[in-house]
Amino acid sequence: MRRLTCLVSAVALGLGSAACTTTDAAVDSIVTRAEDTGSLTIGIRIDQPGLSERTVDGRIVGFDADVARFVAGELGVEPEDIVWEETVPAERESALSTGAVDLVVAAYSITEERSRSVAFAGPYFETGQDVLVRRAAPEITDASQLRGRTLCASSGSTSTDTAEKRFGGAVRLVEYTRVSECVTALLAGRVDAVTTDAAILAGYVARNPELLRLAGLRLSTERYGVGLPLGDDDARAAVEAAIDRMISSGSWRVSVRRHLGPAGLEPSDPPRVASR
Repeated sequence: MRRLTCLVSAVALGLGSAACTTTDAAVDSIVTRAEDTGSLTIGIRIDQPGLSERTVDGRIVGFDADVARFVAGELGVEPEDIVWEETVPAERESALSTGAVDLVVAAYSITEERSRSVAFAGPYFETGQDVLVRRAAPEITDASQLRGRTLCASSGSTSTDTAEKRFGGAVRLVEYTRVSECVTALLAGRVDAVTTDAAILAGYVARNPELLRLAGLRLSTERYGVGLPLGDDDARAAVEAAIDRMISSGSWRVSVRRHLGPAGLEPSDPPRVASR
């Protein structure tokens, strides 16, 4: 089936000009759904400063939010026609497999295990797992110094898996649904440290620089991808083309500087999209 999709994403973000292109997509692809309905339901986090959070007036803002809007725009969906659905780490695969969301843009690390149940487009960002501690806490310069301490991570995340493999029983691992809950526990003194991606933790440091700091440990390398229903090859190709366009147009770098620059994160070069 021959279809016409208007590329409006750059205009929606105020980052460039629009263009139109014809695309072919299967009837059951989210590419077709986006064209037929003019809407997409996007799974996202709402508690990650710099990446994606919900403001007091209900807006979803951050780098991940910009990526989601750009991709939606490339599929012909206006920003106001996006339905945002909070999707915590433990629920991302099920949200995609059940159709609760069309795609997930939520600091979603690409892994071999996840790729058995989810199709990934990307990567669109690379970071590493780090550790967040209270500024007044003793200096931590090596992962071995976490032994015997209480470490918090969000359930269902690669951060939890890495912590379990790296430390085993040497740390007391506490899991919460959201990273923000871990940060609250850290500030209250209920845990000694929080571990997740540096891109996520840096936002909390930027918000509370007098109270929090990053340990500067790189426990892993994380590559963020857009999660899609398994088997939707048309969507994967379309989303990767959108990511590639966001990068080549300069919109990617503008968004990184706007949302992650204040937290001290600004990769020198964007990642290479896997299939391009």
